[in-house]
Amino acid sequence: MNITVIGCGRWGSFLAWYLNKLNHDVTLYGRENSKKLKQFQLERTNGLVTLDDKIQLLSDLGKAVSSADILVISIGVQNFRTLMEQLATFNLSGKVIVLCMKGIEADTGKRLTQIVEEYAPKVPAAIWVGPGHVQNFTRGIPNCMVIDSKSMEIKEYLVKAFSSDLIRFYYGTDLLGNEVGAAAKNVIGIAGGMLDGLNRTALKGALMSRGTREIARLIQAMGGNEITAYGLSHLGDYEATVFSEFSHNRKFGELFVKGENYGELAEGAATTTALLRLGEQYKVELPICKAVDAVIHGGEDPKTVLSDLFLRSLKMEF
Repeated sequence: MNITVIGCGRWGSFLAWYLNKLNHDVTLYGRENSKKLKQFQLERTNGLVTLDDKIQLLSDLGKAVSSADILVISIGVQNFRTLMEQLATFNLSGKVIVLCMKGIEADTGKRLTQIVEEYAPKVPAAIWVGPGHVQNFTRGIPNCMVIDSKSMEIKEYLVKAFSSDLIRFYYGTDLLGNEVGAAAKNVIGIAGGMLDGLNRTALKGALMSRGTREIARLIQAMGGNEITAYGLSHLGDYEATVFSEFSHNRKFGELFVKGENYGELAEGAATTTALLRLGEQYKVELPICKAVDAVIHGGEDPKTVLSDLFLRSLKMEF
């Protein structure tokens, strides 16, 4: 199968590495000025994965798209609309788009599959979400993930193409819930990192139980199945996001409350804005999201904000 991975960051490059291991014909695309792509072109490695010589490296998006049966996309969520504007200028007939990012558009509150439908309504789209870090996968440590789509045929097609002993896939049954849950776990990850940074790690149990319930209510209000929040896309991803040393969102939250520079905003920072927009739209209280937003975007004292959050009446929250 011919697969093009768009995005040569940590996760995108892993996806190219993984799909090549499954004997697919893989192309990895990066922008012409991408330092990450240039590093792969020079050394074939980024320090996390070493790409087989069979993997083609391209900076020509049109060429990368034309040769693919499947487009696997892993870029910054807030840049996705711009990419879709570009992809819509090419012939996408017969292709499948697989979204391997976890987030919601901050300016609109739209899910990524909704953005695909805006620009390529006839192209089937799926999401690939769930727990897992490159550092563990490349050491041979397996995990379980989820593929979801409106089409059962597409889900079966992708699970068959992507499954291995390293990743076991489950069929998602709630596209909306899995998209929202996967995005929201990054916000919970930032909150978990803040607790680490404030030496309040013991409160992660309360964070997990309240966070899952908070997102379950939002999913239900939006028309999804609230039980989805307790699956692999959200609660099942907490180990990799709320606890792991490899979690960008957790590390960002930890360094933020310590006043240290992480270098860039984690994906969950923009997702916080998007979730609060959705909470207002669907009239759902999101106290953890509000707390994270108050610290990151509002400049409020993290100790005060998080103490107030966890001193709230449990009766009020649940």
